[in-house]
Amino acid sequence: MNLETCLKKMQLVGVLAFATVDGQGAPQIRNISAIHYEADALYFFTARGKDFCRELQADGRVQILAYTKYKEMIRLSGKAYAVDAGAQIKWRDIIFEEQPYLANVYPGDTRDIGIIFCIDEGEVEYFNLGVKPIFRETYRLGKLTETAKTGNHKGYHITDACIGCGTCVQHCPQSCISCVEDAETGNTHFSIRQEHCLHCGACYEHCPVGAVKRYESE
Repeated sequence: MNLETCLKKMQLVGVLAFATVDGQGAPQIRNISAIHYEADALYFFTARGKDFCRELQADGRVQILAYTKYKEMIRLSGKAYAVDAGAQIKWRDIIFEEQPYLANVYPGDTRDIGIIFCIDEGEVEYFNLGVKPIFRETYRLGKLTETAKTGNHKGYHITDACIGCGTCVQHCPQSCISCVEDAETGNTHFSIRQEHCLHCGACYEHCPVGAVKRYESE
């Protein structure tokens, strides 16, 4: 799996859920299909009068979710911005050509009410529940800086406080915790294989010495 494949899968799903936050801090979700995909960016169309447009202009932060028939979840977290005025018509016409139904929604010159937004920096999270063990991975879209990353270090990890008792292994539903031996001391501790972790928290709840920590809490 890689970023290119994730974007192709999102394109095949077609209709994606876009989540924003309104002026009162309430979550808002819409299904959007007026989307064009580039190798390193995503462009989409909406009307200037819509609440969705105003929310994007006021804040820009958006999450986009696709779910495939193979039990794959793909989530793009990024910041949308309106493309330059000189490029609006170009990207709008591309989207209308790829999505013929839009001509029925906005016939003729009424399409001028639209505005094109772009997301070219963000994180794409891939999560496959259709395999065992499950598989997850995070990919970077564009030149996202470390401080701007939204999904970095999610889930749990086992610290040096581990006493090697193996309680976490017994409670892990995906068997993604492995025993690791220190080459110098011969002591054993456990480590989570992050690409197979559900983030369910079972290891965290059952560790007798509190050696399992949430990444977000540090």
